[in-house]
Amino acid sequence: MPARPFSPLPALVVHADWGSAPGKRWMARATLEGGRYRALPPEPVGVATTLVNRMRSMAGEQGAILFGFDFPIGVPSLYAERAGITDFVALLPELGQGRWADFFRVAETAEEISPHRPFYPQAPGNKKQEHLVAGLGVRSMDDLLRRCDQGHSGRGKASPMFWTLGGKQVGKAAILGWQEVVVPALISDRSRVKVWPFEGELQTLLEPGQSVIAETYPAEFYGHLGVRFYAGASGEKWGKRSQQGRQRNGPALLHWAETAEVGLDPVLSEAIQNGFGPSADGEDPFDAVVGLFGMLNIVLGYRESGEPDEEQIREVEGWMLGRCA
Repeated sequence: MPARPFSPLPALVVHADWGSAPGKRWMARATLEGGRYRALPPEPVGVATTLVNRMRSMAGEQGAILFGFDFPIGVPSLYAERAGITDFVALLPELGQGRWADFFRVAETAEEISPHRPFYPQAPGNKKQEHLVAGLGVRSMDDLLRRCDQGHSGRGKASPMFWTLGGKQVGKAAILGWQEVVVPALISDRSRVKVWPFEGELQTLLEPGQSVIAETYPAEFYGHLGVRFYAGASGEKWGKRSQQGRQRNGPALLHWAETAEVGLDPVLSEAIQNGFGPSADGEDPFDAVVGLFGMLNIVLGYRESGEPDEEQIREVEGWMLGRCA
């Protein structure tokens, strides 16, 4: 049984797998019904700017909501020092205005890079990471990783958020997530929207009527849930972009739901069993569900939320929900 389930439990838990293209944004949610969660099938996020308010209408005035978003929330410490940032959440509504007017405009040339315009490059073509390092006044790309971006025995390191090229880049997704989700939510109803871990411990933030936004990283949850990917004897890779790779993880996900006593909508159960369809894009609803299960694993007490102790991380860098080291 869970060691320390949250009390009270949030009425709604929502996880969004996030990409820079609208078609790559999928969410999965679970509702609290009679003291138990019921997980629903993944669906497109839809209009990002209205997401928090749409979910609020579903949870009711007094229901707490926990949102998990698969994009960085926070900035690296060394960059923050160069840019004069000491409170990330307080900064968010200022981005795109005043001296931060160009923050969300991805630099097209090395000369345009600065602490107030840190994302680079807008397009490929003789663009080098050395340009970003020099433009932001750091020693190496590793200086642009937050503590939680660092790899560990369970996964490799994440991509530095300000570099916007390559399959692992997260910069453009972060821009859109901040612009279209976090900032509008904070502006529209600041007293009822909190950002973890900047504003407190998760259990404390999840008060009745509150919406709490947290950063997630599905790969961080894989080990928590028993998700693994394989290579066949013939060298064939069964990764998350293959239906077979996702399908092979179905039993682990179904076992977790049964153990945690989380009810599954029949459509969701079928999707898990068939690997979310034959398309490589099935990786997006797959990660939406993995993220949801990883979040439920925390609120039900099977895993610590992982609040960091360091003041700099809690105020500037942020943290990935469920990372405990």
